[in-house]
Amino acid sequence: MKLYKKAGNTLQILSFPSEDVEKGSYLLIEDLKAGRSMIVQVIDIQFANVPGVMEEFLRELSAEDRVEGEDFDPLDISSHILYVQDTRLLVCKIHGTLENGSLRFDGSWLPSRTHSRVRRLPVKRLVEMVGVGRRLPIQVGETMDGSKLTIDASSLDGKLNIITGKKGTGKSHFSKLLVLGLIDHGATVVVLDLNGEYVNLGFARDGSRNRYHKAIKVLKPRENFKVALSQIDLSIIMRILIHSLGLPEASAREFRRIWRFLEEEKRLTLHDLGEAIKNWNCNVHVRDALYSRYYALLRSGLFTDNLAEAVFLERILEGMKRGGAIIIDLSDTSPSDRKIIVEYVLGKIQEALAQWRVRAVFLFAEEAHLYLRETYWDDIITRMRHFGLFTTFITNQPNTIKESIYRQADNIFLFNFVNEHDLEAISRASRADAETVISIVRDLPPHHCLILGEAVKDFPIVVKVRPMDIQTMGHTRLFFEDKIPKVHESPIKVHEAS
Repeated sequence: MKLYKKAGNTLQILSFPSEDVEKGSYLLIEDLKAGRSMIVQVIDIQFANVPGVMEEFLRELSAEDRVEGEDFDPLDISSHILYVQDTRLLVCKIHGTLENGSLRFDGSWLPSRTHSRVRRLPVKRLVEMVGVGRRLPIQVGETMDGSKLTIDASSLDGKLNIITGKKGTGKSHFSKLLVLGLIDHGATVVVLDLNGEYVNLGFARDGSRNRYHKAIKVLKPRENFKVALSQIDLSIIMRILIHSLGLPEASAREFRRIWRFLEEEKRLTLHDLGEAIKNWNCNVHVRDALYSRYYALLRSGLFTDNLAEAVFLERILEGMKRGGAIIIDLSDTSPSDRKIIVEYVLGKIQEALAQWRVRAVFLFAEEAHLYLRETYWDDIITRMRHFGLFTTFITNQPNTIKESIYRQADNIFLFNFVNEHDLEAISRASRADAETVISIVRDLPPHHCLILGEAVKDFPIVVKVRPMDIQTMGHTRLFFEDKIPKVHESPIKVHEAS
């Protein structure tokens, strides 16, 4: 390989057919005279535009119509021409400089064309140099050269993360891998499970209980997830009424008076709340507004007057100090009920964090745009992170995440996208060059992920996500599944015509 051209932070390198290089690979350009090396990543592979190649192709095409005969080529020039025709141009992005064994994020210098040697840099060596995954390892899979890749659990601590890719590429599988990895290191995780994909994380593929079974608590509204009004702070119920149910401010003032009255009377139950609203001396429109929200709370199935079946979320969180996950199963809830439940859960988490009943919570939110209110996006970036709530968004619709989230994200885990609008959305991320993201992500196979950010010390790495022995519950239920015989497909062999 030979250094050809540099423009900005982009390098072009000539590569011959015998040299094995893939998109996403890292190269080391060693300037033997300067005594330092430049680390670059291949983001695109093109045919080199060699002068005369087009004319040679045209001559070959026209020669096909001529009378066959024996070519006389004593100097074997044709083999050299064929070799040159397959010469490739590697488009690379500069990522740093290696000098005297130390790594610097500096690409301002120019390696020598004549005194430089270009060779492939194994990802394993790169990872060792930058110190990825040394302290609290979570094994995520294999790199392009077959080495194991682990990321550090502490690189997710206090961070904002995004997992995105088109449907069926393995986003949720990767999310589950991170959840279990965090549990291994003693973290407390809360998952807002929109489709019921995480409920069987405590079971192996054969249905037996795995080692995570006792650490995972699945809460399903209307079944084993109900709360009593007496255990809810007024601020949380007001957030539900105002933000989830759209209660006007005038009605909200009356509700506060009713709530405080029932608290003083020690009669804070669903039944007494309904009776108080019915008999409260207020405007008829205010009463109607309060009553409609009261019935919405009843229909949600989240609230109960039976203290025996009430769940204390903060106590469950406190019991997970050695690591665990609460799965909030939202799969059978309506959009309005979902917003009520999520508002309550987030309110309780913030309350527990503010009182130091739990040190920190890692929140995993599937398709959060369907249930998170608009103001939460900014809260997650600023205020909630200071409280100790660290969020990971999982979505197959990258344009539903605000641009400010992409720009503030500390880690981004990208799976395949081909749609131009999706690629444009993810290219806003400030952790990587837009050209790198778009070029590599477009060609990622299923279950392959491009990792960006602090988890890989800002060196984008492509990884094949490892399988797990768990019931992932991420497959699609099919109508014709039982009618089609299950056979192992053998690879198709293509025979060339003689």
